[in-house]
Amino acid sequence: MDFLGVTALLLSACVIFLLFNLIQGRKENKIRLPPGPTPLPLLGNILQLSGKEAFKSFIRLAEQYGPVYTVYMGMERVVVLCGYDVVKLALIDNGDVFSGRGHMPLLDKMSSGGHGIVNSNGERWKQLRRFSLMTMRNFGVGKRSIEERIQEESYFLTEELRKTKGQLLDPIFYFSKAVSNVICSVVFGNRFEYEDKNFLILLGLINNILRGISSVRGQLYNVYPKIMRAFPGPHQTFCKSIDGLQEFIVERVKMHQETMDPNSSRDFIDTFLMKMEQEKTIPNSEFHMDALVKTTLDMFVAGTETVSTTLRYGLMILLKHPDVEDRVHEEIDQVIGRIRAPCIEDRSRMPYTDAVIHEIQRYIDLLPLGVPHKVTRDIEFMDYVIPKDTTVYPLLSSVLQDPKQFKYPHEFNPGHFLDNEGKFFKNDAFMPFSSGKRICLGEGLARMELFLFFTTILQSFTMSSPVAMEDIDLTPELSGFGNCPRAYQLSLIAR
Repeated sequence: MDFLGVTALLLSACVIFLLFNLIQGRKENKIRLPPGPTPLPLLGNILQLSGKEAFKSFIRLAEQYGPVYTVYMGMERVVVLCGYDVVKLALIDNGDVFSGRGHMPLLDKMSSGGHGIVNSNGERWKQLRRFSLMTMRNFGVGKRSIEERIQEESYFLTEELRKTKGQLLDPIFYFSKAVSNVICSVVFGNRFEYEDKNFLILLGLINNILRGISSVRGQLYNVYPKIMRAFPGPHQTFCKSIDGLQEFIVERVKMHQETMDPNSSRDFIDTFLMKMEQEKTIPNSEFHMDALVKTTLDMFVAGTETVSTTLRYGLMILLKHPDVEDRVHEEIDQVIGRIRAPCIEDRSRMPYTDAVIHEIQRYIDLLPLGVPHKVTRDIEFMDYVIPKDTTVYPLLSSVLQDPKQFKYPHEFNPGHFLDNEGKFFKNDAFMPFSSGKRICLGEGLARMELFLFFTTILQSFTMSSPVAMEDIDLTPELSGFGNCPRAYQLSLIAR
């Protein structure tokens, strides 16, 4: 094709895209979409979003267009919600309508057809979530038995940390091993030894997932998946990590099939296999092998990465704020002492420690964009109309840093969760696990783990950093879907 032919083709394409945007714009004006910046053909509004700190770009747009606005991620329309009042109105007051799971191609890679808990919708999601909640409770989640399991793992962790004898260490895999073993005992029926090389490989794969989905190229993949599949980068590592974890889970399922007792369930996989057997004659049952693998993957990844990252980030914050660490030590000594193991009943008598853990979660803002939702029907919302199946970003960052709810939204301050008498103060804007119908399945387990692991570590050790306090950088290394802390080292000295 000659130069004039190529030029004519490009001009024709531009005209077509301009006409498409014009027609689309007229349709949207008729349905009263929330306002937003004018999108470019193909690109949408991505040039107005920072790849390194997308959530800050979204918050800046809210300052211009209001707390409910429309952007285009490439050709896809997305409605963004900012601030506690708006997110509450959507996820809690209109929870049923906003209960759909929105579009995010890297999450689609995990679910492969919308299976599992995280990325499923409709009746499939309801059945799998109901079953998973019931099964987790049956295996002790929320009860004394899981508390004892966490206490046991906390003991193993502290013994492992004692072996360092105060030498510098990178805490990343210490915490991953301990936290992962708790969910492994529920899902797989056993824990792994800390020296297990295969276990370390799995934890490395899980760490790659959060980093991959939070990278700039991972965010571009979510906008242009077909194009980005051809380019190298962290998003490719994400996909390979998912494949590796799924292969491991498939092998574990095979082992369960060979050894299970139909009259006695050992763990989540056994219980799911029994449910599959019960429903094998039901057409279109949601309990089949794909659903088992994807649901187990969701629980394994979420049950490992979120809590372990919070622990790692949390100790880094305490290195930056040694006065806070000192007060936590003092409260631990007063309420628990240094002999017996911390228990969950101690939390109600330790308001300062509880406030510190809450403030760590608020401050690190682990999932700033939240996991995307979608509306299950057309809805009138804040004087606008959001059409059915529109993807919605409820910005958890805008809730956790809402200046109307937190006096010092961008500072670490445990006082956000303490009243004038020093008692723990519950704030409804505390939504690190999201809220409403899609609130994190493992919220209760995560809260129990965070309290018991934090208190056990700080009961046993004081911390020091090779870096001067003022030089500790708490800003995330990666900030996209998730906020990933920078690598650091610390020394843990036995008390």
